[in-house]
Amino acid sequence: MALRSEEARVLASLIEKEQAVPDSYPLTLNALRLACNQSANRHPVVAYDDRTVENALMSLKSMGLVRFVHPAQGSRTTRYRHAADERWKLSGSELRVLAVLVLRGPQTAGEVKARAERYLDEDAGTVDEILDTLAARGPDPLAVRLERRPGEREPRYAHFLLGEVEDVPPRPTDAPIRFDAGTGRGTATDDGTLAAEVAALRARLDRLERLLGLEDEPAERGGGSDRP
Repeated sequence: MALRSEEARVLASLIEKEQAVPDSYPLTLNALRLACNQSANRHPVVAYDDRTVENALMSLKSMGLVRFVHPAQGSRTTRYRHAADERWKLSGSELRVLAVLVLRGPQTAGEVKARAERYLDEDAGTVDEILDTLAARGPDPLAVRLERRPGEREPRYAHFLLGEVEDVPPRPTDAPIRFDAGTGRGTATDDGTLAAEVAALRARLDRLERLLGLEDEPAERGGGSDRP
């Protein structure tokens, strides 16, 4: 079953927030709209209004992917939760990996691992195995492995909820992923942290050059001077 991009974003936001803010889940309409529109950890960034989110929720409910939690006594707000685990028979770890693909665009397995690993169950297997499981679901795969493009070192994975690949280009402001060789884990770094690290390395290199006497010599000490 192919979803529209708005439906995929709403569903993935519900999956993400179930794990990230369990005390606030199920979500109100306002909280869900903010989750869809947040600029951090989203690519591309969108600007949905309430009607767009409500229409997506109604459509997802008709597919059995979302449930409405109607107000109980003393409450006046309807809340919303996903039912993708029941509808698609997915584990919690598979759902979280899928949500990362939907919310962040095509990524390598290493990038998915850095962004989703802390939310995965201990017995879930590797991220590579989860991605392969999502891609192997036939006849309706939920993810797909993309061919490497020129200059890329690793293949990327994309979600397949739309029935086609939404292959958006990487966002230049995305935080780079730093991998720790000792643990094999990656963590996202912000641009300020990366700039500070580059500046520190440059300063160390300058000091090393001074110690080794490798600083540029004045031009008049070169071999190009004329003598009478």
